[in-house]
Amino acid sequence: MLIKKDFKPLKNKLWLSSPTMHGEEQKWVDEAIRTNWVSTVGENIDEIEKMTAEKIGCKYAVALSSGTAALHLAVKLCGEKLYGQPKTGHGTLEGHKVFCSDMTFDATVNPVTYEGGEEVFIDTEYDTWNMDPVALKKAFEIYPEVRLIVVAHLYGTPGKIAEIKQIAEEHDALIVEDAAESFCSTYDGRQTGSFGDVGVVSWNGNKVITGSSGGMLLTDNEEWANKARKWSTQSREKADWYQHEELGYNYRMSNIIAGIVRGQFPHAEEHVAKKREIYERYKEGLKGIPVSMSPYDTERSNVNAWLSSLIIDRKAVCLQVRGEKEVAYIPEHGKSCPTEILHAIYSINAEGRPIWKPMHMQPIYRVNPFIVRDGNGRARSNAYSNCNILDVGADIFHRGLCLPSDNKMTVEQQNLIIKVIRACFE
Repeated sequence: MLIKKDFKPLKNKLWLSSPTMHGEEQKWVDEAIRTNWVSTVGENIDEIEKMTAEKIGCKYAVALSSGTAALHLAVKLCGEKLYGQPKTGHGTLEGHKVFCSDMTFDATVNPVTYEGGEEVFIDTEYDTWNMDPVALKKAFEIYPEVRLIVVAHLYGTPGKIAEIKQIAEEHDALIVEDAAESFCSTYDGRQTGSFGDVGVVSWNGNKVITGSSGGMLLTDNEEWANKARKWSTQSREKADWYQHEELGYNYRMSNIIAGIVRGQFPHAEEHVAKKREIYERYKEGLKGIPVSMSPYDTERSNVNAWLSSLIIDRKAVCLQVRGEKEVAYIPEHGKSCPTEILHAIYSINAEGRPIWKPMHMQPIYRVNPFIVRDGNGRARSNAYSNCNILDVGADIFHRGLCLPSDNKMTVEQQNLIIKVIRACFE
């Protein structure tokens, strides 16, 4: 790596996005311990289910051990609704294709495989870096039999979920909405997680609010909420002994974890406000160099800015080659690449991250179908009006990166990050 300018490293590591505790969490954890409700039932669980349902605007929220567990049960619920209970024991989606977001963490799509289905990945669009409705329409032309869509909101930015919902309704398809990264983000005035037939949020350690782990399944369907609760406790039947008539899972949330979430909940909007300040400070501080912050629809969306990300202008990217696990680049005056910027950030004791590598590029899913918009289609965003890229997700992955977005970051620390980024283009 070529160091273009030396900067004094930060004394304490600056994380990408770490938990922010306030003290109330300890109160509810201590209360769980004092009353001996430390397992998978208790007042904390009941309260955060109510609080989450009220915040999202849905009727029911089911507290589970992780966002991934919630995604699994959401996919399973939809699969059973569409195709009935599995007869072979291999999953509710066995032999069926499911349309999935391509640029996301693999936890979004893995449950389709858990349930025996096949992911068909839908390319990303430049306006929000989320599932492209144009490509989704094309996918239904190719696979009109598909009845389920799994869509994620990347880095807290809502995708075009209203358009996706309309397309789903036209094709009598269900939606699993992964709002794990977008808690407190809205689209058309509605909280993400409320648009799908089933929604999911996460309380992982790096999210806007956290329980250290945990997640929520969201639905307006009482039968589905009850079914998810049953499945999450090993599908135990109402009997004096342990009676099991269908497959279950150990997915219920601990009352201890729920206590942490309960203490975090009043600070959700406070955390989001800090995240938005960080995003705007990056946007202002990086003016004049060939980069842009991750876009969103300013008229329809209110983002939580969970992770601030940028993309380098196409003509300003130096040569960068990524293998399966290694990367190389050639420094060039006036240009840079995600790897060079990330290495520079690491050198001052701070943490950044590449953009999620699209699912269709992952070895595990490389043979799955991947749908892009028509070759003559053009992204609507003015920033990309002169390009006609077929694989948008790969392009964003090649040119984009996530910046330190910890809501405890000081202005001085962020200004140093900005100076480091600017120096990469000198």
